[in-house]
Formats: sequence, C-alpha cells, structure tokens
Amino acid sequence: MPVPTVVISSRGEERQRSGHPWIYRSDLLEADAAAGDRVLVRSRRGRTLGSALYSDRSQIALRMLTDGETPASDELIVQRIEAAIGFRDTLNIDATAYRLVHGEGDRLPSLVIDYYGDSHGDDQRDGHGGRTADRSGGYVVVQAQSQGMDRLTPVVVSYLQDRLRPRGILARNDSRARLLEGLDRQVEVLAGHVPDTVDVRELGVAYDVDLRHGQKTGLFLDQRENRAAAALYAHGRLLDCFSYHGGFALALAHRCRNTIAIDISADAVARLGANAQRNGRIVDAREGNVFDELRAFERAGERFDTIVLDPPAFAKNKASLEKAVTGYKDINLRALKLLDKNGILISCSCSYHVSEALLAEIVYDAAVDARVHVTVVEKRMQGRDHPVLLGVPETYYLKCLVLRRID
Repeated sequence: MPVPTVVISSRGEERQRSGHPWIYRSDLLEADAAAGDRVLVRSRRGRTLGSALYSDRSQIALRMLTDGETPASDELIVQRIEAAIGFRDTLNIDATAYRLVHGEGDRLPSLVIDYYGDSHGDDQRDGHGGRTADRSGGYVVVQAQSQGMDRLTPVVVSYLQDRLRPRGILARNDSRARLLEGLDRQVEVLAGHVPDTVDVRELGVAYDVDLRHGQKTGLFLDQRENRAAAALYAHGRLLDCFSYHGGFALALAHRCRNTIAIDISADAVARLGANAQRNGRIVDAREGNVFDELRAFERAGERFDTIVLDPPAFAKNKASLEKAVTGYKDINLRALKLLDKNGILISCSCSYHVSEALLAEIVYDAAVDARVHVTVVEKRMQGRDHPVLLGVPETYYLKCLVLRRID
C-alpha cells in the first residue's frame, strides 16, 4: 500500500529545514492523504524531506516527526516515549505528579502524557538519586491534540500499560485545540480504573486532585520549580493571586507569618482551603476577582512582603495581545504599590505571545508608574519536565520573574 504523500512549498521546506515541526496549510502544494495519516513529505522537486502527521482541518497541516528517509513508525513513537520517560527518571523531581511527555519538546508533537502517583509511597528512589521504574501505583493522563496523534492513541496506551503498569489511564481530550482538528472533546478512561480524586505530593505538600475536571490534566505541573525558588525569598505577609488550588500559597505559607490567597472560582477556593487544612497550613482563602481585590487592598492601605501573580493566559492568541498587556500591567502596577520595601514579587505569564522580554518591559512600565524601583532576582521558566525545543518558540510559554522592590 503506497504511503500517503504531501508536497510542500519552498517556504514550507525552509521552515522544515530550520527544525520547526509545524508546516501550515498555506504551504501545502499537494496532499494525497486522509485525516490523521502519517505522510511522506516531499519538496516541489520530489526530494523526501521527512515524515509527518497530517491534518485535513487544522491550519497546522503537518507536524513533522522525522527528517529524511526515517519512517514515522509505531516503533519510533514508542522509542521517543521511552526516551522521554527515561529523561524524567534522571530529574529527581520532588513530586509524585509530573509530565512524562511534553509534545514538541520531546519530538512527539501534540502529545501530552502526565503521571499522577500516590502521595503515600509510590514515589520511590533508586540508589543514584533518580526514580525507580515502578509507577504501578499511579495513574496516567493522556492528551492527543491532533488528528494524527489521536489515531496513534492505541499505540501510546498499549505501550504505557506495558511500560508503567498504572492503575488506570485517562484521556483528557477536552482541550479547545481538538476543535481546530475537527475532533470531539471528551474525557474517558482508556484502561484500568481512575478514581474521582487522586492524592499526590509536591514539595512536601499533599494535594487532592480531580483528574477529570481539574485544570490542564488535573493540576498545574509546570510551576513546581518556580514555587521552590519563590520559597527561598518569601517572607512576612504573603498575597497569592490567581491561587487555584494553592500551589504557591501552600509552598510559601510556612515561610510567611500570614497568607491570603485569592481566586475567582468558588470550587478552587474550597479545594485550596481543604488542601491547607490537610497540610497544616494557615491560609485565608478568598473568592474574588483579583483586579478588584488588588484595588480594594490599595484603597485600604494594605501592605505585603511577598506577592505572587500567576494569572491564566491573558493572551490566548495574537489578536488578544494588546488587551493582555493592559491586564498584565494593571495587576503588576497594583502589586508593586502594595509591596513593602525589600518585598518580593513573583510575576508570571503562561501566554506564549508574551515573551520574557515583553513581560520584563510590562513590569518595568508598571514600576515607573508606581514610582518604585525593582531588581530582577531570578528569571525562570516552566519546569524541567516541560522541555523547550530550541527553534520552536511556542514550546517556551511560561515565564516567571522573581523581583525585589528596593526603594
């Protein structure tokens, strides 16, 4: 049976040669393929450029898997998952929940695999500081965000069952990205059993996680190392904004004399309160709009020694960037006005369209308007289990600045 073939333009060829795995529909010249096929990609002159996943709906028509004549076989997919898991084994992550496969960052475009282990003891180490291969006590969550990876799900699940032997595998295929691929949004158990909630541990803090309904695949796993870094500087009175289930608040509370955490979701606030009680942390968890609450604190003359700004992505696309910049500046301006001298501001953005340089510019503009001076203590990014692929700026989405007010 002939391999489906796609011919791309010289512009698409240049993009492929640069190492970027995405080829857009506007650069397709011919496409003899069906939705989700693994295809051979050729230049206008007939040269084989590599193999890719094909989508007949998305503007990202091709997601490159290989270069040259190397086929995009099931074995290749399995080998890359194995390599990704092996890398995580070396990271000595202080958590029982972490990312095993990070899409393009592991050369498995549009595939996310997260692991949620039992906080009561399956997080064992080997004699070299890494993890043991035994993850049989935990659960795996898979996201396939393209037609091609969706068709590969049986291969992925079969391998994960054999390799990890988890108690259950859940598909969290409810992201909006699937709509662009013409795929259904659904959450379903693919293997074994997945309970309503799972107990996990991160940085010594235990969480109760809802894998079916929680943000991302249940929990924000990409801020772990930023929380650990922030804990080195946190002191005095802490304000955690956009707190969700309390990742920053619970990691920093033991370093601060009192903690206020704010989130607009009543469910998130309730879960944060339960997590705080479970871990013996005293947190004043409040439901509210952060923009409004920051203004109210300012009017009341409140002051804080440590403030965390970890908002959702304000800029979900390029068209929303201008409005997003306004939002980021507003919260940073208010936070800087509330921050005491020598206070620490942890300012984050998970919007890909907001670069590290732009975030720094926004904070600088906010500092000028607030008439304060700040220094950069650390520049940080997403955790090591969420690798950035050089040449693919879309994989560098999380920026985190640790700042100190010095005036």
